[in-house]
Amino acid sequence: MLPLLRPGGLLIADNVLWSGRVLQPEALNDHAMVDFNAKVTADPRVEHVLLTVRDGMMLARKR
Repeated sequence: MLPLLRPGGLLIADNVLWSGRVLQPEALNDHAMVDFNAKVTADPRVEHVLLTVRDGMMLARKR
């Protein structure tokens, strides 16, 4: 999806804290969310922030 986003565009992902299950992932979906968060965090093409309201929102702005 990121290649389709223009520079300065915003990607918003909801529920990235996955009801706290990202802290102790057990199920496959838990691990998928942990992997997603790690990939966004490590991607140099975006600036990101994790909002900890409710179940979490990841905002990523393409550089």
